[in-house]
Amino acid sequence: MATTSQPAAATAGSEGLKPEIVMHGLPPEPKGWLSWLTTTDHKKIGIMYFVATFIFFIIGGVEALLMRLQLAQPDSTLIDPETYNGLVSMHGTTMIFLFIVPVMAAFGNYFVPLMIGARDMAFPRLNALSFWLLAFGGVAFYASLFFEPPQAGWTSYAPLSDDAYMPGGGIDAWIFLIHLTGLSSLVGAINFVATIHNMRAPGMSWGRMPLFVWSILIYSYLLIAALPAIAAAVTMLLTDRHFGTAFFDPTAGGDPMLWQHLFWFFGHPEVYIMILPAFGIISEILPVFARKPIFGYKAIAAATAAIAFLGLLVWAHHMFTTPTSTVVLIFFMLSSFAIAVPTGIKIFNWLATLWKGSIVFKTPLYFAAALPALFVIGGISGVMLAIFPVDWQLHDSYFVVAHLHYVLFGGSVFGIFAGVYYWYPKMTGRLMSEGLGKLSFWTMFIGFNMTFLVQHSAGLSGMPRRIYDYSGDLGVNDYNLISTIGSFLLGIGVLITVINALRSYRKGKVAGNDPWHGNTLEWFVQSPPPVNNFDEIPRVRSVEPMKDIRREVARSGEQAGTVAQPVVTGT
Repeated sequence: MATTSQPAAATAGSEGLKPEIVMHGLPPEPKGWLSWLTTTDHKKIGIMYFVATFIFFIIGGVEALLMRLQLAQPDSTLIDPETYNGLVSMHGTTMIFLFIVPVMAAFGNYFVPLMIGARDMAFPRLNALSFWLLAFGGVAFYASLFFEPPQAGWTSYAPLSDDAYMPGGGIDAWIFLIHLTGLSSLVGAINFVATIHNMRAPGMSWGRMPLFVWSILIYSYLLIAALPAIAAAVTMLLTDRHFGTAFFDPTAGGDPMLWQHLFWFFGHPEVYIMILPAFGIISEILPVFARKPIFGYKAIAAATAAIAFLGLLVWAHHMFTTPTSTVVLIFFMLSSFAIAVPTGIKIFNWLATLWKGSIVFKTPLYFAAALPALFVIGGISGVMLAIFPVDWQLHDSYFVVAHLHYVLFGGSVFGIFAGVYYWYPKMTGRLMSEGLGKLSFWTMFIGFNMTFLVQHSAGLSGMPRRIYDYSGDLGVNDYNLISTIGSFLLGIGVLITVINALRSYRKGKVAGNDPWHGNTLEWFVQSPPPVNNFDEIPRVRSVEPMKDIRREVARSGEQAGTVAQPVVTGT
């Protein structure tokens, strides 16, 4: 296996041709901030995704804290009902469409080409377009703050979102957001599929592809399958609002159930669009810090595909309280149960990976190990809600709010933070502070459980969701106060990581090329990677190519009578 790199031949069409040779005779590359605006480099685009999505994450977090302040005490008058409804709508929409889904694209943009041994994405300009569509969608959505924010929740159920019930530009801004971010995700997904199918390193068969790359590929297939449904739904809503159609107006022959079917045909796969890449992230992290191979590589890859397939079949899981026949309800209930099987396979394989491993207790492992623990709680409550008589009782209660956050925050966001701590050295060349990282983890972990664990009890006690006020006689005062305190503790934990990232960028310890002794090809190149990623792309011979490279270098060093290290070159 190749472990050293030689300068690429300066011949036309050479695969290893360096960018400065390819661009000979062309106008020079822009410098400074202009280079970021015009870049097609997948790494710069990935970093812009990270910056933009974390800005929206912080904004969405502030909106959540304002809601929790309002609910800390009964009969509160801190926030008026209209503002509270706007906060609910802005928070949910921001976290889903402007943070969790696109931040997975950030990881994919930066690391998929590196992990598969490619020099860039298949369509670099399309890649840049996907980011700018996301940015413009976020700006269009938050421009509604200057006239009237949407107040129909992140689902914008019709006919509540129709012009007759909710006039003004807020819902229109929400529709533009869905279209722009949907186009962003769609062209990005097509780009991921083309890149992964056609640009893998020599020897990287489907059975040797990193599990994170598998998760991004399945994520992309799901986006391509699900996005047309919500695009059709919001287009019909826009024409209902402004062009006299009546797709969702029952008084004119329309059907509000159509909105729910179209929305949730997208919305339930969206759950797996948000969680599967996080599963892929921890599938890369756990074996590295357990110092042993992932247990059941093929089973995890197959389970990823099975979860995606079943996720397309259970959209009416969210519609159990609608007038639907019992036979249909039973089908969707059993389909929801079936998803627990491949998910359980993943969880047991992660536990088996850690079992009797030589555990290295670093911050990425803390966040990665927390994901299965927290996600299991969300999964169990999800199975409870999949029993439709139970759902009839708990629907639109705070039990559902707790379930949603254990899946998406306890699952996706803890996975995202694990990935940030794990790959930050590769992106910046510096390590984040372990002390601050572990402080952030424990603050987030305790704050998260304080915030959302008690919401199960609040929901069982009868507290409905999406209300701005409640009576002190309901018996949920303590639950809400604990939840509010926990939310601020959670926010402090997130802030510690932000400070850690900003501080470490200048003052962090120099990481080197492979600080964790990773398994995949991104650790073969220097940190941060060069523009062209690889001068020479190594041949892949197993699912852990970096282990193979280290072994071959060690063997070469022994034969030469010296201790050798992998030679990593780049521009």
